Amino acid sequence: MTPNRLTASEAAAAIAAGTLSSEDLVRDCLRRIGERESEIRAWAFIDTAGAIAAARNADTAKLLGAGPFGPLHGMPIGVKDIINTADMPTQHNSVIYRGNQPGSDAAVVMLLRAAGAVVIGKTETIEFAAHGRLPVTRNPHDPSRTPGGSSSGSAAAVGDFMVPLTLGTQTGGSVIRPGAFCGVFGFKPTYGTVSAEGIKLFSLTLDTVGWYGRSVADIALVAGVLEISDEAAPPRHAMSELRIGICRTPYWQRAEPEMKAAIEAAAERLRGAGAKVEDAELDSEFDAINDLKETVMRAEGRFAFLNLQRAYPEKISPGITKRMTRIPNRDLLKALDKAAELRVRFDALAGRYDAILTPAANGPAPVGLAYAGDPIFNGMWTLLHVPCLTMPARVDAGAMPVGLQLVGPRFGDARLLGVAETIASAI
Repeated sequence: MTPNRLTASEAAAAIAAGTLSSEDLVRDCLRRIGERESEIRAWAFIDTAGAIAAARNADTAKLLGAGPFGPLHGMPIGVKDIINTADMPTQHNSVIYRGNQPGSDAAVVMLLRAAGAVVIGKTETIEFAAHGRLPVTRNPHDPSRTPGGSSSGSAAAVGDFMVPLTLGTQTGGSVIRPGAFCGVFGFKPTYGTVSAEGIKLFSLTLDTVGWYGRSVADIALVAGVLEISDEAAPPRHAMSELRIGICRTPYWQRAEPEMKAAIEAAAERLRGAGAKVEDAELDSEFDAINDLKETVMRAEGRFAFLNLQRAYPEKISPGITKRMTRIPNRDLLKALDKAAELRVRFDALAGRYDAILTPAANGPAPVGLAYAGDPIFNGMWTLLHVPCLTMPARVDAGAMPVGLQLVGPRFGDARLLGVAETIASAI
């Protein structure tokens, strides 16, 4: 196996053991990017010289024993291009920010670098991770299909073995849906557990930093670095101890046949492996939850982009302006209050289960690059501020990936990852 195909956790173990150098790993990732980038177009910026120099420094430090060494020592990563990096431009896929060079790293980038990560480059995104200019990225499994959005490049880069880890962000479904479409593991943690300092935000109530890897262990590796949980590591579970709730959500009729079949097949596999599986139904109070999310997102989007719309009216995309809906403050307040009530109600429901299993998207990635996919199975969980993990389901040979989603109550991140580790092989 070439180094670029290692999972992050496998690569970290090999670097720690001295059987793999950071430079060899980084160079192999850059080789893969060189071979595939013209087709996949996952990257907005690549710092080849800087990445190799950082990898050499990591190897030299290890050779000299000049530790301590973090869990991501020498690990190449990609960073979504709305997240500030001090040594690379952050351009938001916007003509307004073309060539923009921040003066410092975003907080999450600081944390990953402090753990030893080597930033290879910036990944493509929809304009401001909101709307407007589309990324040029294509799905690594079928270039005629969307990789999802807005974390398009981040999901595609991991899915195409260009890099083992990437950062994304989610306002509606911008981490989970691209992960599902590109066949990788994607995680949106509990809202507020990762600092958003140094990131251009669309919605203060919704925006959450997330990340991609190729295994649950990869996701847990980053979760540990970011200290999102009180627990040092995800707790282990036996399959026979697990109680899984199947939540079809109020929008089940929008799921495509492939997704419905994947949910039912996963439920049967889990039952066959010994887990207790039952329906977890949301009551009628949740029926209009996506409308609440849209109200909050559009109202706060207007606040977020008003300065750019006034200063650069000819440079901000019409799609962004269209999203800047003037919603009366009383309606926003009503939506925020209802969302707060539903968070408590969902936590109570989720507390009856070890995890909730639900669709990660409508189905496989749709054909075409002008549509990033429907976030209907994502936005409700973002509004509820709960942790969400997408994992690839088994699919027929040659078929496009279908992603399933695990969710849990707020601050149940470690438990959710522990459950995911147990059930991943069955799913």
